[in-house]
Amino acid sequence: MRWLALAPSLALSLSFALPATAAERREPSPAQRAQQEKMRNCATQARGQQLHGQPRRDFMKTCLSGRATG
Repeated sequence: MRWLALAPSLALSLSFALPATAAERREPSPAQRAQQEKMRNCATQARGQQLHGQPRRDFMKTCLSGRATG
């Protein structure tokens, strides 16, 4: 029966732990949007080259840094 006494405080603490609603989320900055686009483009290139594992990680690192992928 002791857990019944804790139920209201538990419910209150869980309400603060819930994720923000869509209306409360911030829009990404222009720099964040540019980085997301760069990541999408690099991932598409890696997929096109059928890279997996360490070669993919190496390619993504090079691609995201803006260096030539030669």
